[in-house]
Amino acid sequence: MKQTDSEIIRQCQRGDKAAFRWVVQTYQRLVFSLSLKILCDEEEAKDAVQETFIRVWQNIEDYDTRRSFSTWLYTIATRLCLDRLKSLRQLTPLAGDEALLKQFASNADSQRIIENREWVAIVRLLASNLSTKQRLVFTLCHLEELSSAEVEQITGMDAKQVKSNLYAARQIIRKQLKALGYE
Repeated sequence: MKQTDSEIIRQCQRGDKAAFRWVVQTYQRLVFSLSLKILCDEEEAKDAVQETFIRVWQNIEDYDTRRSFSTWLYTIATRLCLDRLKSLRQLTPLAGDEALLKQFASNADSQRIIENREWVAIVRLLASNLSTKQRLVFTLCHLEELSSAEVEQITGMDAKQVKSNLYAARQIIRKQLKALGYE
């Protein structure tokens, strides 16, 4: 008999470490993907994943099972990443980032798996002129493909703020792509 996610979360809330191991194994890729896209640094992203799951374990009793677990998890990971960004230096594209973007864009295979270093280079280049809020909203909406309602819950922004930051991010990225020769 297959257990549902909510049953496993309830087991975690009762202190079941085996159930929590399942949660970590199930959601660690999601958290790493988000962290890498926000932080643009593989080692920082790995640290953020560890810290996220430590906080999840420490606060699992406070989780309301009527809410989406993944949204709650995204919220914790996002806040951790934003705290890390504040302590890191400003994001700047490296010399090879533009070449990696051109190589990626010229690849006709749409099913190609993108390596971490390519994601980092692309995001670092395109997000270099975005504010932290714009980068966060763009990452959650476009790279993680979350709904506006989920982005509002995760970031604490209202619908107008999400739309405004997303619009500004798209305009800046569109301008950068045009400057690189992409229409």
